[in-house]
Amino acid sequence: MSLRAFRPFSSSARALQVVLPTKRPTETHPADVVAGKAPGPAPVRLTSAEVVVATVSDAPLELQHRQVRIFKPTKNTMQSAKGKTKVWRIDWDVLQGSGRWTNPLMGWQSSADYMQGTSLSFRTREDAVRFAERQGWDYYISEPKQARIPPKSYADNYNHQSGPLRICHTK
Repeated sequence: MSLRAFRPFSSSARALQVVLPTKRPTETHPADVVAGKAPGPAPVRLTSAEVVVATVSDAPLELQHRQVRIFKPTKNTMQSAKGKTKVWRIDWDVLQGSGRWTNPLMGWQSSADYMQGTSLSFRTREDAVRFAERQGWDYYISEPKQARIPPKSYADNYNHQSGPLRICHTK
């Protein structure tokens, strides 16, 4: 059986006779494939939407199947300003069975989970979601609670209310 094919990368359109073997060997040596004596496996081509970064990032398999939480951090209780609350973060959930133990001297909690203290910051929620999807991670989003600040007025201190006085002036 023969096939007519055009020679690739040639300036002339001469046809070549290509003879296909009738029997294919059961096992092909890699050196034969490199030398062009035997056909290699067909390459698998993925589109850019199908490629997950985890396939080429060389990350451990345990990390690839963990769930992450996308959230907006709350205000620090030790400060009055809302610094570092305008970013979105990705944080890994606690790994069950990660060998947690208590240090008998200091009482600190230790863990064998290497992702326990790691978090990633993003400017927007969409950026964090896009990054988690690109990595192939399962994720859930914790929506931030809106702070409800009731309206206040200085004049409300002097409104008349029946009952005992709220403000007692001693002098």
